[in-house]
Amino acid sequence: MASQPTNIHISAHPCLRAKLSQLRSASTNAPDTKRLVHDISTIIACEALGDTLSTVETGTDESPLGYQYTTESISPSNISIVPILRSGLSMVDAVQTLLPSPVAVHHLGMYRDKATLSAVEYYNNLPQHSATDAAGQMDIAIIVDPIVATGSTLCAAIETLKDWGAPRIFCFVVLATEGGLKRAAEVWPEGVDIWVGGVDPETDEKGMIKPGLGDIGDRLFMTVGK
Repeated sequence: MASQPTNIHISAHPCLRAKLSQLRSASTNAPDTKRLVHDISTIIACEALGDTLSTVETGTDESPLGYQYTTESISPSNISIVPILRSGLSMVDAVQTLLPSPVAVHHLGMYRDKATLSAVEYYNNLPQHSATDAAGQMDIAIIVDPIVATGSTLCAAIETLKDWGAPRIFCFVVLATEGGLKRAAEVWPEGVDIWVGGVDPETDEKGMIKPGLGDIGDRLFMTVGK
């Protein structure tokens, strides 16, 4: 991807690339699709959080042999995961498993209008208070969405979280187009970073990525051809 914005991070991990190749196959069934999305999401999250988080000393504890040791936690620690329904749900468990403590999950429901290819929000369960209020203070919101084609859905999600008051947004994506990525990266360059597993050059006339992964939601939930 030539001249990519500095807030786009494309993984070069060989295991991720191999798993993405498996995920592309039309012969990959629903259980394997779910497993591969989980595995790819784990690698993306490891790379992203390893580059951006740090640790702080939190106190002391005792090991099973009775030795004292210094305990550590991640910083910043106020993190929320925001899956884009429905396919974003497949990435939540990977991120939750990686983080050392449970975090809140807030869902955004969006679909792409078939005529205009623009995003339409149909569900939003962000707390009524702002992300900057003491009751729900958030340092980082992590949007998880496996596919970014035209970029309209991710752009809308970023705008929603920015308006809500999220000070920093990470986006974890399995596969995207070059155009969709750039469009999303430009919404709020100083507040958004996007980590992506792979990039395809373009979409077809229906807005589907070529060669892509098909409708990943239908593949995950066995609703292909509904």
